[in-house]
Amino acid sequence: STSAAIRAVPGAEGAIVIGVATGKSDGAEDSLDELERLAHTAGLNVLDRFLQRRRKADHKYVIGKGKLQQILVRAMQLDAEVLIFDSELAPSQLRNIATDTELKVVDRTSLILDIFSQRATTREGKLQVELAQLRYRKPRLALMPTAMSRLTGGIGGRGPGETKLEINRRRADERQNRLEKQLKKLSKQRSLRRNRRRRVGLPQVAIVGYTNAGKSTMLNRMTQSAVDAEDKLFATLDPTSRRLRFPEEREVILTDTVGFIRHLPKDLVHAFRSTLEEVQEADLLVHVIDSASPQIQTHIEEVDKTLADLGAQNTPTIRVLNKIDAVNTERWGALKQEHDGMLVSAHSGDGLGALMIQIERFLFRESAQGTLWP
Repeated sequence: STSAAIRAVPGAEGAIVIGVATGKSDGAEDSLDELERLAHTAGLNVLDRFLQRRRKADHKYVIGKGKLQQILVRAMQLDAEVLIFDSELAPSQLRNIATDTELKVVDRTSLILDIFSQRATTREGKLQVELAQLRYRKPRLALMPTAMSRLTGGIGGRGPGETKLEINRRRADERQNRLEKQLKKLSKQRSLRRNRRRRVGLPQVAIVGYTNAGKSTMLNRMTQSAVDAEDKLFATLDPTSRRLRFPEEREVILTDTVGFIRHLPKDLVHAFRSTLEEVQEADLLVHVIDSASPQIQTHIEEVDKTLADLGAQNTPTIRVLNKIDAVNTERWGALKQEHDGMLVSAHSGDGLGALMIQIERFLFRESAQGTLWP
């Protein structure tokens, strides 16, 4: 695939990405494109891609047995070491594929978990990732000692807890209980901090959006801070809160949250519960949208779906169409109308002044209207 060739990372493992399109295949190509980006973010070189169209996924191998053989031959020609499937493989499917090949077999979930484990910097982030990895691996432990030993090294098996992830279920259970306890404690501390902010009377604004929509860049611009922001999926893992100052000495707390993505593994949502509570507790959400993305509609729907899962679908939201500097100006009017959002470029700063006014207006409405905040 052409896009893969441009992105070669010297010394990185070679991978082949594999997807299955069932029924109406719209979205399967986009999803595979995204999987390529995820692989790239995880530090792999994507050497080729396969998308098989079938009525339904094969219960044994996801793709047909013949197709798998074809891919294995291709992997030998290209010297690829990793096969990445664009869906979550059932434990039995993982075992079947791993029995047929010496290559590492990774699915979308374990790839995302791997990226998270590379990105986690705080203690809480590391614990959350390890818990998600444990939950994902536990049902797979008994099934495939050989596959698991190949899976636990490198991509999909890296992580804060890798050395402790014994292939022993009882130990995994004990470890899981301990992690859950530690996270509960941290979650309590987080909610105490939130309550303290409430008592001081500081409104909470959470920045949400699809991964790589430009949330961190926007937080940096608006609060003059230096949070890690790079053009990669999931650059932000640990929620960052910054004070945002308005004239008249008014302040709000602005929190950048982890990016959403289609098929965000449920184990991750569970593990990142305390982080995502920042979204549930917010008085206002700023939904940042990458207006230059051809998948803009899908991204908006995925974020709305995740917000509904978190019970935040009724929180007042300002939609922000970011990256408009990368969009032809003739499209601006249509974009604004179609998605009912404010046009902004976090990169250049255009439109951020208007956004700040909008946030301030919303949070500090005239006290005559029985405002939220004094």
